[in-house]
Amino acid sequence: MSSEAAVPKDRLVQDFHSVVADAEELLRTTASQAGEKAAAARERIQESLHRAKVKLAEAEDVIVQKSRQAARATDDYVHENPWISIGTAVGFGLVLGLLIGRR
Repeated sequence: MSSEAAVPKDRLVQDFHSVVADAEELLRTTASQAGEKAAAARERIQESLHRAKVKLAEAEDVIVQKSRQAARATDDYVHENPWISIGTAVGFGLVLGLLIGRR
């Protein structure tokens, strides 16, 4: 899994946490509202939030697992090809140093 793919997934998880928290806050503030329709709506929202939380936990587990796999693959590659890894790091460092030095 590339780091470019991890960033949007992490942001999606954070945004989803925010939406769930906002929905829970909405449920708390409307708890005093009376009426059969309001109670039914709150019940449906609570069920939806529960399902969303379960799916969010599953998505987080997948992200953590994929991140660990990527880290393991990177570690294996560096151990199998140390000189290529060192050369690549030196090259990136040189380019970054040149770009920073121009400012």
